[in-house]
Amino acid sequence: MDKRRIVSGIRPTGDLHLGHYLGVLKNWVSLQDEYQCFYFVADWHALTSEYKDPTIIAQSSRDMVIIWLSVGLDPERSVLFRQSDIKSHAELFTLLSMITPVSWLERNPTYKEMREELKEKDLSTFGFLGYPVLQAADIVIYHADRVPIGEDQLPHLELTREIVRRFNHLYGAEILREPKEILTEAPRVPGLDGRKMSKSYGNAVFISETEESLKPKVMQMLTDIKRMRRSDPGEPKDCNLYPFHDFFTDESTREEIQAGCRSAQWGCVDCKKILIKNLIAEFRPVWEKIEYFRGHKTLVDDILKAGCEKATRESALTMVRVREAMKL
Repeated sequence: MDKRRIVSGIRPTGDLHLGHYLGVLKNWVSLQDEYQCFYFVADWHALTSEYKDPTIIAQSSRDMVIIWLSVGLDPERSVLFRQSDIKSHAELFTLLSMITPVSWLERNPTYKEMREELKEKDLSTFGFLGYPVLQAADIVIYHADRVPIGEDQLPHLELTREIVRRFNHLYGAEILREPKEILTEAPRVPGLDGRKMSKSYGNAVFISETEESLKPKVMQMLTDIKRMRRSDPGEPKDCNLYPFHDFFTDESTREEIQAGCRSAQWGCVDCKKILIKNLIAEFRPVWEKIEYFRGHKTLVDDILKAGCEKATRESALTMVRVREAMKL
């Protein structure tokens, strides 16, 4: 029996950080065991916010694929490709946009939120308004059974399903499949300053750090602001640093840290040193693979070429059926 299919992508707008690692990539790696996975570099989606200076997209695309391979995405089990290499995405986006009411796009709850979050950029474009239709095309062109998303993205997937239902109703055939969600718990990963980790805030710890760059970043992390002196007892629940121990430190050590913090037997520097050690242990194998793939650029090109060929075959079959249904 064929495996069910997953489709997902990431916008290449800069280096990937620990938020991406914990919230997306670790999940992607585990899904490879159960699903046939199509993971793509969403470079056309990146243009919705980076259209004035798209030079970051090409370099970020290559760097991102290197990170994917280094954390465990396997091109033998997953199809890895660039969205812009598959022109069928653009064709299906165009066709779906013809049947999608503008009101569906305007009610998208993240439309106003993202315009506010990225208010330094001019997002009053058709591309930004219509990107959920491109997102729908990305998903349904491969007949995805499931899409891994956080709860906040459910309205996007429901819009995809509405577009599919409208298409199938208008053209009298079950051509496109309604995808379902795999709800993934996206942890709130704090940045160096206590806000959500983000490249735009300048508070990120990147997956591609080195030991030399990682240590000073962790040492400058905000901790429990009520703990003014080394002798003051602290509270891990109020510490910006402590959540990282939930991700990277074993349970017995976490219990020791909690007791030491609350009794003031441990200082914040002690806590940071343990986190640094555990982060290095987690990411040293990843860093080694990053260096390997950076030194073997043709290997990355070959992987993307092979992924492009598989994605092209699959998407072409869908487009034949779409054109037949629409009498094109």
